[in-house]
Amino acid sequence: MSTQEKKLYKDIQVKSKKSVLPPITSRAYRGVSTVNPDLTNFVLYDIALIKQDLINHFHIRKGEKLLNPEFGTIIWDSLFEPLTEDLKQAIIENVTGIVNYDPRTQASDVTVTQYESGLQIECNLTYLPYNISEKMRLDFDQANGLIS
Repeated sequence: MSTQEKKLYKDIQVKSKKSVLPPITSRAYRGVSTVNPDLTNFVLYDIALIKQDLINHFHIRKGEKLLNPEFGTIIWDSLFEPLTEDLKQAIIENVTGIVNYDPRTQASDVTVTQYESGLQIECNLTYLPYNISEKMRLDFDQANGLIS
């Protein structure tokens, strides 16, 4: 290659038309759930996804998760026990811990009541990214499992 050709390559500058895109700041959460067979689309967004994540957490007994024995709920082991004030307080602390474990939610006013064949948990649930609150009620049934 001659010196003129080398000089020619040094003088050529190619500018791309690529523009820098702003970072995505959307707070939309996206996930997949195959729990509801009636849905044709298994994608969940935002609050529906957060609710499903909480329900999934309540389906795990404490000690069942590999490498994390502190993860899960004590409610399943408490269904056949007499509901004393100590047990009720332990369940309230456990439910509050589970809901607050997710950085997108916060629990307040947790109540535990016993009904025919299980326990009913009620709490005020706040979705922090959206500043929306609602009452969550979960029924833990001895025969059927978690009913939300």
